[in-house]
Amino acid sequence: MARLDLRPNCECCDGDLPPDTPDAFICTFECTFCRGCAEGILAGHCPNCLGNLVQRPIRPKGGPTGGLGRFPASEKRVLRSGGCPATPDPTKANEVTAST
Repeated sequence: MARLDLRPNCECCDGDLPPDTPDAFICTFECTFCRGCAEGILAGHCPNCLGNLVQRPIRPKGGPTGGLGRFPASEKRVLRSGGCPATPDPTKANEVTAST
C-alpha cells in the first residue's frame, strides 16, 4: 500500500508539522511546507518542482488500516539549503531541461 511519509517539518523554515496538523502543504513529490511559507513566500508553488501545493491529508491515529499506530509518520527532517529566499516562478515549470 502506497502512503505519504508525513514529513515532520517545513522545508523552508524548519517549523514542526505534526501528522495531525491542517497546516501542512505538499506537492506531488511530497515536498512539505507549513501554511505560512506555502501561502507566503512560496505563493502556493513548490520551489523544487514548481508544482502547486495542496493541504496534506491527515492520517488518523487508528482506524481500519491501523493509522499512525501501524504506519507512523516519518521522523526524517528535510530542509532546503538556505531556506526559501524567493517566490518560485511557476511559468518555468513547462521548460524542458536536458539530463546530463
